[in-house]
Parts: sequence; structure tokens; C-alpha cells
Amino acid sequence: MPRFDVTIAGELNLDLILYGLPQGPQLERELLADNMVLTLGSSSAIIAHNLAALGSRVGFVSSIGGDALGDIALQRLSASGVHTAEVSRNSRSQTGLSVILQHQKGRSILTYPGTIFDLRLEHIPIGYISDSRHFHLSSFYLQRGLRPQVAALFRQLKEKGLTISLDPNDDPEDYWKGEIEEVLRYVDIFLPNAREAKKIAGTENIDDAVAKLASMVPVVVVKLGAQGAMAQRGSERFTSAALTVASVDAVGAGDSFDAGFLHQFLSGGDLQSCLTSGNTAGALSTTRPGGTEAFRDEEYRNTFLRRSSARHIDD
Repeated sequence: MPRFDVTIAGELNLDLILYGLPQGPQLERELLADNMVLTLGSSSAIIAHNLAALGSRVGFVSSIGGDALGDIALQRLSASGVHTAEVSRNSRSQTGLSVILQHQKGRSILTYPGTIFDLRLEHIPIGYISDSRHFHLSSFYLQRGLRPQVAALFRQLKEKGLTISLDPNDDPEDYWKGEIEEVLRYVDIFLPNAREAKKIAGTENIDDAVAKLASMVPVVVVKLGAQGAMAQRGSERFTSAALTVASVDAVGAGDSFDAGFLHQFLSGGDLQSCLTSGNTAGALSTTRPGGTEAFRDEEYRNTFLRRSSARHIDD
């Protein structure tokens, strides 16, 4: 029996979310926010946190600074049950931070990378991450130190019998190429959102994008926001509608979807039930600020999941 259900290597930082800001930049003005939250951020850490909250055994590898932000991020992640002994600290560096500006019509995300770019293949203990059934990587384009070596890492893990999932997240350079096609050769489950899928596939048509990606990866799962999610396996298409909830924000909703999908996948669920679990976890995330706050409250989380399960049975 492997030590972990899933291992993750990636970024660990906090999100500072400011709410109620006016739309658009206004230089040389002091603008007031209605509310703020400092919460666990970064796609990799949000997925790890929420997978552990759902009951998966999770091991995590990352690099953070020797500052107070690193202290808070590590404590938040550890409190969820994620194993964090392989998170390294560099006292000469600063932990990354994302500032999320919530407008009425959307959001802007400003990220200071800090130690995010520090993680490289030589920093990842292969024995540790391979003592698992599954490996997940997020923020492919943000992992600048690791990105050129991801294909080599995946190849080693496939040789050890792990399944692998990848969420590319956004490309800050808006280039969308690099090593992604070589990396996808080793991926079992690819988890982009609709925009990312179209950018990587080089088409503005989502069906064409999914078809192209499905020819490269066994399972392609595309997050569609308020329209739910779809999955393609060969010629089979699966869809799942989003849940209607009172939403606070969508920060980390896609990462929470990944957590719900992968937790169900690791529990032996079929593709349709994995989509449902992903949508449920994504919806839960939006009901509290940030990507993990709704998962931290055990009573609230369990009540939401129980009621959502009953709703799906009734449907």
C-alpha cells in the first residue's frame, strides 16, 4: 500500500483578496476596498489542502521563504492534514503572494513569484513523491524552474506505475507553447479550463480544442465555469451541470474542482461521478472567500457535501 493517495509538487503562497473595487485602473488614486481576506493561495496548495479535507492522503513538495507569509501558508496547509515535511525553506528568499482585485465584472490577479520559481527537479525527492498512487502538477507555465524538467519527472513516475494529472493554469507570458506537448505524452488526466484548452490547442472553437487534446491525452476534463464541466475520453463525451449556490467569489474554484474530481477518481469513481464531484467541490469553494475557507470549516463542508449528494440522488 503506497503511503499517499496523491502527491503534489508546486507552489505554496497566500492570496490577499480585496473586494468591492471600482472597475479598471485609476492611476495616482487611493481606492477603497469593501472587504479583504488573507487566505491560503496557489493552485498547487489549494488542491492539496482540499484533497486532504475530502479525505485523501496527500504529500506535498514545495519551496517557501523564511518569512511570516511562509509561516502562515505552511500552517494552513498542514492543518488540513497534508504532509508537509518535504517543504523546504530558504531564509534568504521571500514567499510568493498573489493580490486578487475583485471587481463587479471580474477580477485581476497580481502575483509576486517569490520562491515559486525556485523549485527544480533536483529539489524533488523521487522516492517520496513516487510512494503514491497518483501525482498531480498545477501551474505548469508558472513553474519556471521545474518546467523544462517536467517531462523527465513524469517519465520517471510513469515507470514507477503512478497515474498523472496536470492542470496548466494561466500562462503569464501568454505564449502557451514551450514543453507542453512533450509533457502531455505522460499525462492521464488533463484539467484545463475552456480558455486554457483553446489557447493550448490553438483554436477558438472549444469542441475542436477538446478533440485535439483528446487525441493526445486519455482523459481531457474542461472546466466551463457556470456551465459546469465536460470530459472527453476517446470518442466518449460526458457533461455535468454546475450547482447553483450563493457565491462569494470564484477564487480557487477551478482548483477545488480538480480536488473533487481527483478525490473521486482515486476512490474508484467513474468519469461521470468524477465530474459531479468536481462540480460539487468547485461550488463549495465559491461559498466562502478564497479557495480553501469553505473546506476548513468541517461542519459546514460536510453539511454542504451531504445536501449536494442528496440533491444529485433526487435528480
